[in-house]
Amino acid sequence: MNDAPQKVYPTGAFAIEVTLTEGGNEFVVKSKGPSGDSSSRSIWFTYNMPQAPQPVTTVNIASIQTFPEGNLTVAPGDIIQIRVKAITGGTVKVGDALTLRELPVGGSQQMRGIYQGTYTVQCADPLIQGRQLPVTLEYEGQQVRRSTPNIFTLRDPQAQPLIGKTTGDDPILKYGLGADRLGGARMGSLDTGVVLNITGKADGDYRVQLSKTLSAWIPQEFVKLQPQGTFPPSSLTGSWRVWGDEKFDYVSVALNTKLPYRTIQQTDPSRIVIDIFGATSNTNWITQLENTKEIKNVYYEQPEDDMLRVIIELKHTQHWGHQVYYNGSILTVKVKRPPAKPGLGDLTIAVDAGHGGRNLGAQGPTGVYEKEMALAVAVALQQALQREGARVIMTRVNDSYVDNGYRVVSYRDKDPDLLVSIHLNSSSDPIRIQGTSTYYKHIGFRPLSQHIYKRLLELGLKEFGNVGSFNFALNGPTEYPNVLVETLFLSNPEDEMRVLDPGFRREMAGKIVAGIKEFVAEGYAKAQ
Repeated sequence: MNDAPQKVYPTGAFAIEVTLTEGGNEFVVKSKGPSGDSSSRSIWFTYNMPQAPQPVTTVNIASIQTFPEGNLTVAPGDIIQIRVKAITGGTVKVGDALTLRELPVGGSQQMRGIYQGTYTVQCADPLIQGRQLPVTLEYEGQQVRRSTPNIFTLRDPQAQPLIGKTTGDDPILKYGLGADRLGGARMGSLDTGVVLNITGKADGDYRVQLSKTLSAWIPQEFVKLQPQGTFPPSSLTGSWRVWGDEKFDYVSVALNTKLPYRTIQQTDPSRIVIDIFGATSNTNWITQLENTKEIKNVYYEQPEDDMLRVIIELKHTQHWGHQVYYNGSILTVKVKRPPAKPGLGDLTIAVDAGHGGRNLGAQGPTGVYEKEMALAVAVALQQALQREGARVIMTRVNDSYVDNGYRVVSYRDKDPDLLVSIHLNSSSDPIRIQGTSTYYKHIGFRPLSQHIYKRLLELGLKEFGNVGSFNFALNGPTEYPNVLVETLFLSNPEDEMRVLDPGFRREMAGKIVAGIKEFVAEGYAKAQ
C-alpha cells in the first residue's frame, strides 16, 4: 500500500488502516504473485472535515423534535418532550400552552438557539386534537409558524376502556419504545388470547397498562381489538394445584380470564417468579402432591392491589426450563426436570445454524457469507454431538431461509433439552476487533454460556465476552437452556482464515461439546 508492505493471510485476505488528509487521498495497492506477475490498482478517497452544527442566523425554525418519537395516542398525565432549533433570542411557543426555554451554552450544549420544554397532557386537552402541534417563533416583531412532524391524539379517559387480545404465535411485550437492531428490550412473551388494557399508542406499538405502576408496549400486529364495553383484565384467583407427571412438574392457578404476566428466573436460591397482572388473591389453599420431582415449594405474594406474584422454589440449583401458558383460563406453569444422569446420551439438543437463504448475514474479506460458515460449524457440531450419543435437531441442513419467529415456535413444539445457535460476529473495525463470545438472556441459563465460552478460549481466541440480557430471538424462550455462540469475527481476516479451515471448525465444535458436557455434569439431578 503506497509501497509499504502489508500482511496478507493465506486466504488472500488483508486489512489495512490508512490515515486520510483533508482533500483528495490516493492509495496505490500493488500485488506481486509467486511467479513474479503483478498488478496494481489506485483507490481514491476525498475527505472533508465534518462541520460543527451551525446556529440558525435567520428568523426561522430549522427543526422540531418530539419525544417519544412518532405519531402518539396519549392519555391525561402523559408527558411530551419538545425540542426546537431556531434563531437565538426568540420566544418559542407550542400552541398557547407551553413556552419553551432556550438552553444556555455550556457543557455538552455548545450552540445557542436550542429550545426545550416538557408538556403534560391534560383532561379534555385543547392542544391534543388528533393533528400536529402548532409551534410559533416570535423574534423582534416577526413571527414564524411551523408544526410538529407527528400527530397527537387524546385518549379520552371517560370513554370506554380500549381492550385488546393477544394474537399470533409468539406475542411479545417490550419494556419501552427503545429500538436497536434486535428490536428493543423485551419483557417476555405471552400466550394467545390474553386480555390487555390499552392506554396509548406510538406509531405501530400499543401501550398496555399492566398494573397501577407498570406499563409495557406490544406491536399492534399481535393485538386484536375487542368490542366497546369489554371489561379490562382482572380476576380473583381460585384454588391452586401443584403436581407432576412422567416428564414435568406443573403449577396451575385458577383465574376467570386470561391475564397478562411476566416470568423471571432467580438463582441462589433457584426460583421461578411469575407476576400475574390484574390478579387479586382469593386463594385459600394450594394443593401440592408428592409426585413432583423438581418443584420444592409454591407460594404467593400480593405486592400490589392488581399484581399477584407466584414464587416457585426449585429443588436443584440449575434451571432446565419452564413454560407459562393458559389451559382455558387456568394459568399453568410447566417446569422441566434436570437430566437423571450426566453425559449427552439421553438428551435432545437443538443446533441452530444462523441466517440462511436470502438472509446472508455478515461477509468476510474473502467474500464468504456468515450463512455459509454458520451452517458449516453447525454441521460439525451436529456430528460431534451425535458421536456423544445425543439426538440432534437441526434448524436447517442446507442454504434455506428460516424466519426467526418460526424457529422459536418450532422449537417450542419440539421441546429440546437445550439449544445452541451458531453465528459469526462482524465489526466495522476489521483490524482490532476479533475473538469469540457467548450470549444468554435469562440468568438461569448463564452457566451453559459460561462453560462453552471458557472452552472456546482454549483455542487461543481473543475474549469478546460472555454477554447477558441479550435480546436475540432464540435467547428469548424460557422452555430450555439456550445459548448464542458468536464463534468468531468474520470481518477479521485472521478469524476468517480460522473458520475457513475445516479442521479448526471441528476443533471449535469439540470445544462447544465439551462445554455442554460440563454444563450437564454440573446440572444433572444427582450432581445437585
